[in-house]
Amino acid sequence: MPFVENLRNYRSLSIVGLEKNTGKTVCLNYLLSRLHALGITTTVTSIGVDGEQSDAVYATAKPEITLYEGMQFVTSERHYGQRRLVSRILAVDERRTALGQLVTAEVLCPGKVLLSGAATTALLRRQIAQSMARGVQLTVVDGALSRLSLASPTVTEAMILATGAAVSPNMQQLVSKTRFVYRLINLPEVEESVRQKLNDIESGLWELDDEGILHDTGITSVFMLGRGNEELLRHGHTLFASGAVSDRLLKYLVGRRDVDSTCLVVRDFTKLFVTPELFAEYTRRGGRMQVLQRSRLVAVCLNPTSPQGYRLNSPEACRQLSEALQTPVYDVMQI
Repeated sequence: MPFVENLRNYRSLSIVGLEKNTGKTVCLNYLLSRLHALGITTTVTSIGVDGEQSDAVYATAKPEITLYEGMQFVTSERHYGQRRLVSRILAVDERRTALGQLVTAEVLCPGKVLLSGAATTALLRRQIAQSMARGVQLTVVDGALSRLSLASPTVTEAMILATGAAVSPNMQQLVSKTRFVYRLINLPEVEESVRQKLNDIESGLWELDDEGILHDTGITSVFMLGRGNEELLRHGHTLFASGAVSDRLLKYLVGRRDVDSTCLVVRDFTKLFVTPELFAEYTRRGGRMQVLQRSRLVAVCLNPTSPQGYRLNSPEACRQLSEALQTPVYDVMQI
């Protein structure tokens, strides 16, 4: 995958799958072998549990995670004891997880490892900062099912999106679902002057008028929207939601006469919990959406095989996805 060399430009990277079994671990193993060959010092961790020999749901074989000499890794105390490589401990976190304390170690002789790292994005940010302080060039975080939060630009600087037959064996549905998430990831950023005004707001819905003045709506969450909010956006056409955004807010905006002049600003794409249909309706009617900070998507990878036995025509699937996304798509099983 030609984008690997560009990873020198980032300090942290997340690998996120649209569904379970979309090839994250295969992609991770390829990256680790290439990073090692390029001499890029790397720390590896996970926000879930990765590297098992078999899938707990489908009982199918899974690729194990291979680490190389000089790499560092963070895993739980339990899984550190199950490693099949030679390593030395660099640090032990005082905080305990369900699987014990988190151990940071350096690989002395290559081998296999199970990764089970931070359970929260706050702890993950701390570990990335510690990795940088140790002089490591890149921290790679293997994601978990439905944990797009680690792909937030406030956590990792860049991300890889894994998709494939496990999302849907139907090519049209696969393209549609992947394209929707791709659109969210690539929402445009606000102007720097607007970002500076909104970046430190931690809660609530806020309006930004045409003069650039902020107005607190008094609504602490989009989940509080309901009757009595008819005066929302009375100060202008830009609305900032500091937290999660659901269909409830989009339904409200779609129902407005001035929806075509409305701009909804969110912190980043991981805050959006909206359906593709309502998102399409909002944008079709002229509504705009922007983010304070955009995630840097460096690659889209495809696993053409699902655990149920479905297999897509890989070249055709990559072609259709590439055309729909207007970006290269790589088959993780062919790398």
